[in-house]
Amino acid sequence: MITIIQRVLEAKVVVDGQTVGAIGPGLVALAAVVKGDAERDLDWMAAKIVALRIFRSQDRQKHFDRDVKEIGGSVLLVSNFTIAAATRQGRRPSLDRAAEPAVAETMFEKFVAAIRAQGVPVETGKFAADMKVTLTNDGPATFILNSSAP
Repeated sequence: MITIIQRVLEAKVVVDGQTVGAIGPGLVALAAVVKGDAERDLDWMAAKIVALRIFRSQDRQKHFDRDVKEIGGSVLLVSNFTIAAATRQGRRPSLDRAAEPAVAETMFEKFVAAIRAQGVPVETGKFAADMKVTLTNDGPATFILNSSAP
């Protein structure tokens, strides 16, 4: 699983003119399920996202001191298969690494549940929809997480 997380002040996802998910301070997580991912990848990713210390200290002196739970934040999870794209060769991204849609949707729902189980409020986009994501990046602070990276 590959996820790009961004520390945000606020964010929302709109589908067909309707807001389907919105958060205040917290994280936007753009997540791709890749072929071969297992539940251990989802569990690792969920634990990493919740525990990663990327928020400022209360006195704002330390940049990476608190995690999303400590700040009382939320997570906006957005399924985004294009993150799995291979772009090294050619001009057209190869999406061969992305999991098949039916598998990805099931895994993504389990991923949402895994983060919620850790006591963090989660909002989502709509799987396979044309989503418009709006966010106010805080920092900016953006990180790439890969459950299969060494």
